[in-house]
Amino acid sequence: MPTPSLPCRGPRTARAPGAAARPLALAGAVLAGAALTGAALTAAPAADAVVPPAPVSWRADLSRTGADGVNVRYDSGALRVRDGSVSPASLGRDRGYASAVLEAHRVERPVNRVTAVLDATVPDAADVEVDVRGRAADGTWTEWRRAGTGAPAELPREVVDVQARLTLWNAKGEPTAAVRALTLTADDTGGAPAEPAPAAFSARLYATREGLVGYTTANGHVIREDDHFAALPSRRALSPKGSAQYSVQVCGPARCETAPVWDVGPWNTHDDHWNPSALREQWKDLPQGLPEAQAAYESGYNAGRDEFGRQVANPAGIDLADGTFYNVGLYDNGWVTVTYLWTGGTGGAAAPAP
Repeated sequence: MPTPSLPCRGPRTARAPGAAARPLALAGAVLAGAALTGAALTAAPAADAVVPPAPVSWRADLSRTGADGVNVRYDSGALRVRDGSVSPASLGRDRGYASAVLEAHRVERPVNRVTAVLDATVPDAADVEVDVRGRAADGTWTEWRRAGTGAPAELPREVVDVQARLTLWNAKGEPTAAVRALTLTADDTGGAPAEPAPAAFSARLYATREGLVGYTTANGHVIREDDHFAALPSRRALSPKGSAQYSVQVCGPARCETAPVWDVGPWNTHDDHWNPSALREQWKDLPQGLPEAQAAYESGYNAGRDEFGRQVANPAGIDLADGTFYNVGLYDNGWVTVTYLWTGGTGGAAAPAP
């Protein structure tokens, strides 16, 4: 079941060379060297005080998006939406959409927090998002985390590689955003690493059939007949094209199947319902494992509407491609048990180190 197009955001401006406009800054963190308070000036640090290492910064190479790029082009020193009429199946076809998974960057020491500063021109009917994730020393990836305005991306454990993903939208027929530079800064908060989950989390979900053969998913896969993949209503667990870095086990009336997460939907696009309530991107007052659409449909949560304000017509928390849908024994929309495989053990997605 496709999720219709995202609404246009309000006007934004970003720094352009020679222009008196503010840059679009995604994420912000207080770095070492911030102004000291009066109390700090009067007290010398203890002899055994531990001085945290300085943050490390680098500028991402926007010209190298590789095979994981979706409808994106790089020219005249900026990333843009290539074709404004192309949109993934889950978002409808009335907005231009592009996604660029940038090369992973090896940091000098383990880190668990990343900030991002974006230099971009963003027209009123366009938008840009930055997500980051990290790869631990054991080769597992964290989920993607938004590096939003004023909020660094907090990763659940220390990582040695950091990867960024840029997502661009523009209204059909309207100018695309132009992303000129992305600067990332990583540091270590000094907190204890997250405790590993004893087992991968599972939930009972209402599944709908995605269909949409010939359309394109959010990671750039063109949907085929009898295809095998799943869609979840959050980009936090979206696998790069052709990979199974984030996969689910779906158990239906007939059998179970393991399928990669290649699309975003149904209904919502920021509902990582598999995460504990405090860690959910939205709907933090809902219990872990309960999709917002299900709560809206069954209990009138959020006035019975999804994140776009539409009346929720079914409690779907997962979409299944045709091959997966029929293979697990569904012939109509119905209930399945879903295990989010990347949440087990260290809570990461398996990936070989470079």
